[in-house]
Amino acid sequence: MPIKTVFAFLLFHLALSNLNQGSAQDVKDDLLQFSGIIVTGDSLKPVPFANILIKNTHRGTISDFFGYFSFVAQMGDTVLFSHVGFKRNRFIIPDSLSTNRYSLIQVLITDTVLLSETYIYPWPTKEQFKMAFMNLNIPDDDLERAKKNLQLMEMHERFKSMGMDGSQNFKNYMQEQTSRLYYAGQYPPTNLLNPIAWSKFIEAWKNGNLTIEK
Repeated sequence: MPIKTVFAFLLFHLALSNLNQGSAQDVKDDLLQFSGIIVTGDSLKPVPFANILIKNTHRGTISDFFGYFSFVAQMGDTVLFSHVGFKRNRFIIPDSLSTNRYSLIQVLITDTVLLSETYIYPWPTKEQFKMAFMNLNIPDDDLERAKKNLQLMEMHERFKSMGMDGSQNFKNYMQEQTSRLYYAGQYPPTNLLNPIAWSKFIEAWKNGNLTIEK
């Protein structure tokens, strides 16, 4: 190989090495430690676990419980901030910094989203809803309960005015005969000194259920 060719190849390789070192040095000089705190716009409270991403890259981080973050970025990067319930925001790192550190207090504004009204039903289909509606057991209101109570009172009054049939007459006769045999040879009990009988008498008198036959 001619000496001129070898010399030209070495000169080109040396120039390329210097160019790569210069580019790497420029990239290294552009790197900086980007740190900060994310707070709310209304109360300046920290926003925990917010997403921080460098635009058009997959590099970024997440703020901690106190809203603090820190990661390596480059001058001129566009940093995107996002969190559920807040409007997205962005910040462009200045490209004329003289230090390799930069701090920021990023404010996020609350984002209010009004959703349309939604009804949740326990029936997956209209047919099941129709069947459940047709078989719905509606509880009684005050009017229905009053009607049922009046019906019970009417049945009670009718029962009091009805005469006894043969089986009931026989049952009452046998009870009287049993009582006579039980107290045979002794004085039958009297209710003049029975407190229970007196309480029933007073209660019937107050309620107007006491009838005196003439």
